[in-house]
Amino acid sequence: MTDRFIEVGKIVSTQGLKGEVRVYPNTDFPERFLEPGQRWLLRPRGKEPQPIKLLRGRYLDGKGLYVVQLEGINTITEAEGLRDSQLMVPEGDRPALEEGEFHIPDLIGLDVFDQVTQTLVGTVISMIPAGNHLLEVQRPDPKATTVLIPFVMAIVPIVDLHRRRIEITPPVGLIDDLPINSVESEVEEATDNL
Repeated sequence: MTDRFIEVGKIVSTQGLKGEVRVYPNTDFPERFLEPGQRWLLRPRGKEPQPIKLLRGRYLDGKGLYVVQLEGINTITEAEGLRDSQLMVPEGDRPALEEGEFHIPDLIGLDVFDQVTQTLVGTVISMIPAGNHLLEVQRPDPKATTVLIPFVMAIVPIVDLHRRRIEITPPVGLIDDLPINSVESEVEEATDNL
């Protein structure tokens, strides 16, 4: 198969007895789970996604999940067999974005730098949906824990997809081992002299 696909959600459990499944979304476009049409399914040990039709879907209030009915899946046993499968769409089937919006897969793998010191913070390994999305960044030292960076303009002012880099202006304490930039140092010194 020559098409490239992007994951839009992961099937995490069954819903009821008639073959519906719960999907954890990996997209900001709810229509992926609400509008009927062609999707692709990649099973946990599968090599290539297989076409499958989404018949209907709905948002599950308070859970952050969608419940979908897929063609040919009519029993809880059949639905259980889809657990941990990925729902996918062709990469070219991306909705248009507004200025300052990004597709999550485009952010994965970008290097993150402190904007002032140009110190490498790490590499984006995932995006965690929250009130404001969080970039999960793997530190350069493989023994170091990951750091979560709020994906808001005040902290992430530059996302350069062409240069494959993100520049951040983290508040003091967000990333413990980053050198304090010179402006913050001057402020601290002035405060200490009062």
